[in-house]
Amino acid sequence: MTGDQPSKDGATGTAGQPEKRTGPEPRLVGTGIFSATVKDTIVTTVLAIILALLIGAVLIAISNSDVLDALGYFGVYPWDTFTRAGDAIWVSYTSLLKGSIGSLDAIQATLAKSAPLICAGLGVALAFKAGLFNIGAQGQIIAGALAAGYVGFTWTSLPIGLHLLVSVVAGVVAGGIYGGIAGVLKARTGAHEVITTIMLNHVAGFALAYALAREIYQVTGSDERVSPPVADSATYPSLLGVHSGVVVALLAAMLVWWILERSTLGFELKAVGANPDAAQTAGMNVAKVYTVAMLLAGAFAGLAATMQINGDQAQISDTLIGTIGFDAITVALLGRGSPLGTVLAGLLFGALQVGGVSMQASTASTPPELALVLQSLIVLFVAAPAVVRHLVRLRDEKQDSTFAAKGLSA
Repeated sequence: MTGDQPSKDGATGTAGQPEKRTGPEPRLVGTGIFSATVKDTIVTTVLAIILALLIGAVLIAISNSDVLDALGYFGVYPWDTFTRAGDAIWVSYTSLLKGSIGSLDAIQATLAKSAPLICAGLGVALAFKAGLFNIGAQGQIIAGALAAGYVGFTWTSLPIGLHLLVSVVAGVVAGGIYGGIAGVLKARTGAHEVITTIMLNHVAGFALAYALAREIYQVTGSDERVSPPVADSATYPSLLGVHSGVVVALLAAMLVWWILERSTLGFELKAVGANPDAAQTAGMNVAKVYTVAMLLAGAFAGLAATMQINGDQAQISDTLIGTIGFDAITVALLGRGSPLGTVLAGLLFGALQVGGVSMQASTASTPPELALVLQSLIVLFVAAPAVVRHLVRLRDEKQDSTFAAKGLSA
């Protein structure tokens, strides 16, 4: 006997055919939480940058000598103070923008400055995933620069192409070994990586000074603490006016993404970083993961060194590395440890550094350290997302999505 039979929810269905549901379509809880997390991260990061620029505008106004002069007669001509403050802020930020992306030369300079920041930042981000705070990128970059530079200016008999490859590999290997020292100490003795990497930074700094005082790292007949120039055969070729190390940095970001998202090693890195005890119980070799994580972190820092010695600057000097290793920490923090975020953060910091020079040149009455202050403010707000949400009254989208997935209201 056939016919329409009442269903449990009041709908009717034909015998032998599945009943149609009239309720809302089911959705994956994890998808909603993930999308909310991504949205919250992007919104918070953008707001952190905006807040940093607003506070930077206030600092420009109160530190500009013309504005301070106008404050002397504020009671007579108050509008003059606001006009000068607005002019100072406008000139400073437009100079910052034009100096970083306002012309082809500016874009090329920004890309060249960003490349080592991206590579070193990727190394720091990888260590973050394993629950390790790698403060030693600076020392790892120095180790990579010493190795890459030595090969670059001594092994000149190698043919073009091979010479560059060997020099880059030497820098990557040296940086990896130097980073691996902290990894082995962490794995074997439990020594905290923050302490060991800070100490290794000092060792690398003294090693650089020692090397530049030796004949092998000095230009013949010169007393300057500068190494011989790297041979042309060991330099990155130019691509659209900027060295091709920029492309290498982007490829490195793709490699890190693949490691984290598509490889067993990436799964182990994230598992150990989330809970090393649980990872150990699950059969993972936590000591091995720590060692490999620091090896990779040092290798990417060594790659960053080649962006300098085989790219922008062809000689090793006391000022070659600058603060790239420490800036890489802020780049990784701003990028929230993701490869794409690290690339974008590296580009932002490269633009700030290049544009800061232009801002200093065009606004003599504005302190040149303002670009560094902006970087610090951005990192401060990104590192404290709760502060950003409180200042702009932004709801926690991640929490709201979790409540909604459970059928609750925030």
